[in-house]
Amino acid sequence: MTALLWLRRDLRLHDLPALLAAHEAGGDVLPVFVADPTLLGSAGAARRNSLSAALAAAGNSYDGALVVRVGSPETEIPTLVREVGAGSVHVSRESTPYGRRRDSRVERALGDVPLVATGTPYAVGPGLVRKADGGPFQVFTPFSRAWREHGWPAPAPIPARLAWHRTVDSAAPWSADPATAVVPTGEVAARARWEEFLEGDLEGYDRHRDRPDLDATSRMSVHLKYGAIHPRTMLANIAAHPARRSEGARRFVAELCWREFYADVLWHRPASAWADLREDLRGMAYEDPAGAAVGHVRAWEEGRTGYPFVDAGMRQLLAEGWMHNRVRMGVASFLVKDLHVWWPHGARYFLEHLRDGDIASNNHGWQWVAGTGTDAAPYFRVFNPVTQGERYDPDGTYVRRYVPELAHIAGGAVHQPWRVPDGLLHGYPERIVDHGAERAEALRRYEAARATT
Repeated sequence: MTALLWLRRDLRLHDLPALLAAHEAGGDVLPVFVADPTLLGSAGAARRNSLSAALAAAGNSYDGALVVRVGSPETEIPTLVREVGAGSVHVSRESTPYGRRRDSRVERALGDVPLVATGTPYAVGPGLVRKADGGPFQVFTPFSRAWREHGWPAPAPIPARLAWHRTVDSAAPWSADPATAVVPTGEVAARARWEEFLEGDLEGYDRHRDRPDLDATSRMSVHLKYGAIHPRTMLANIAAHPARRSEGARRFVAELCWREFYADVLWHRPASAWADLREDLRGMAYEDPAGAAVGHVRAWEEGRTGYPFVDAGMRQLLAEGWMHNRVRMGVASFLVKDLHVWWPHGARYFLEHLRDGDIASNNHGWQWVAGTGTDAAPYFRVFNPVTQGERYDPDGTYVRRYVPELAHIAGGAVHQPWRVPDGLLHGYPERIVDHGAERAEALRRYEAARATT
């Protein structure tokens, strides 16, 4: 009897426990992806292009057997089950709030046909790492220790003698946007990029990872988002690598652990996807991004704040659908602390434009910067957009790459163009706010919010 393999955040063939389970159910396997309008409605061109590329690559991995349908999963999955007479539906266990609700609806719609969840998109499934008293972790460092102690299984093998079901027509959910660059995405591209990083940048990752002017990060986030590679595979490769004991390898594993930590926080606290995790800061006073602050917010979105490091990041986001993580923190801090706008506005903007936008990592990363999330004492952290640039882009290479109006300014002086005699003569804007004054205002608002709890 046919088993349906419903792919979501696992567009790959290797290391996919749900595929093993579908194969072991007996008979042939029908792989399917449902383009869900609820999830795609907020996706910008970069995210759609990346998903399209990942689906095309998965189609090749599945020897042309992958079926794509467009519509609500609770309608499309039961319809496919009836079409092929499937005896079971297999998935990787979902952990996001929407994904869990969606899977419950599909399970009810399937009736007597079981929805079988095997594995997750994480090395350790969200909810499995617990404190000694059984409660969830709320701080990263103790979570990371327990996560390492918990460990994870070895990568799953590809089933032998797979038989694909091939009687169902597929759909083309959308056309790629020709105005937006398509970055190679999918299992082959993920493995090629991962091997390149392992051999070239892993050992020095700890020294160079905060430098947006250098191409020293893994850029694996987009592949992890679509499940073109499993983090367990990456961890196994690091464990077998000659540089496995280097500080670079240790730091990279810690970054993978941050991804798992944020997924765990969201599993236990699903409301934290769009609400402050820390209740003591829920009385914070913010500006209305659609009201008095609309001009400043638009300048932030378009990369016209007058602060080069911030503007370079926002322009990179719009041009590439990606932004260096150090810069993400800086631009997030500017919106929340300098413009006093509540973090969900920025989180939504990022998810619309990022190729790698993951709700757990993105939204909890925003909360970490905003001071409303998992950090124990974050209220005084306000990133200085000038000193961040001077420290992490010391020669100004990153800024000049994305802000052509400042290309004539040499070296680190590009981070303060208002101090250069001809710095603003090529169309670059004046600063929309004074950082020193807004930092003081942000701290005043934080103290006022804390005083009311």
